[in-house]
Amino acid sequence: MKKTISNITIILKPMKLTPYKKRLPPLVRWLAKSNITTYFLEKEYERLEKIDPDLLSLIKFVPLNDIYEKSDLIITLGGDGTLIGVCRHAILRSPPILGVNMGRLGFITEYTGEDFFSDYTRFFTGNFETTTLPLFEITIRRNGVEKFTGTFLNDAVFNKNDISRMFPLAVKSHDEYIYRLSGDGLIVSSPIGSTAYSLAAGGPVIHPDAHSMVLTPICPHSLGHRPLVIPDLNPINVQITQRQENIVLTLDGQQTVPISSQDIVSISKSDKYSVTLVKNPSRSYFETLRSKLVYGKTRCE
Repeated sequence: MKKTISNITIILKPMKLTPYKKRLPPLVRWLAKSNITTYFLEKEYERLEKIDPDLLSLIKFVPLNDIYEKSDLIITLGGDGTLIGVCRHAILRSPPILGVNMGRLGFITEYTGEDFFSDYTRFFTGNFETTTLPLFEITIRRNGVEKFTGTFLNDAVFNKNDISRMFPLAVKSHDEYIYRLSGDGLIVSSPIGSTAYSLAAGGPVIHPDAHSMVLTPICPHSLGHRPLVIPDLNPINVQITQRQENIVLTLDGQQTVPISSQDIVSISKSDKYSVTLVKNPSRSYFETLRSKLVYGKTRCE
């Protein structure tokens, strides 16, 4: 992909200061010398002032909703959560998003901090590979009236917001039951999210190019309720089948929405919303599985 880079936004991991003190100032100064407009979120003013007050005159501050239209490239300096948060709020035409892992695991982020900061100038030529991932849409209706809409990249999780106790729920597609289960909840995951909470709960690893969704029960009461991979062609509807207190739907581990037995939650792959991520050509999906999850390795390797 060849794209002119004139405006970028840098997103930082919340609450962190030390990782940026040494590396951020040279980057911002180089961008200013290269006549590239650099944006940060409005909430970052005080943190950047602590990192280096001289940077404030070199950058602009904008609200989150504005970064997608103003930017030719968005750079997330954090971990998977930082990247996912930017992806989840993306508008219809999102600019390329470059994920840089400043933490430990970093499964979705394509570049390590060392990869990026050792030669960041190459990314601003606009010559990089990208991949497009669909977002998944959530609609909650009560008595036929739309109550909530949202999106997720990784997963949507139905669980209790207090003491862990079983609750019943039903999952349908085309008015046909897929599940009627009782347990601690249910994870509805995208392929890219299959290596997150779903995997920890016993779900399968799904290649990101597979057109599917993964249904992973959380501690089901019956051994007959196992993780299930289904096509992403049709929406599914999830409903709590008995009156329960403190049931929540959590999107990508970052947003919670209370739900009740009166609500019907519809989940589908979006045909409108998607995100474009900058790919690391020296890193493959299966290499990531081996290095990050020690997947497919034998004891003698």
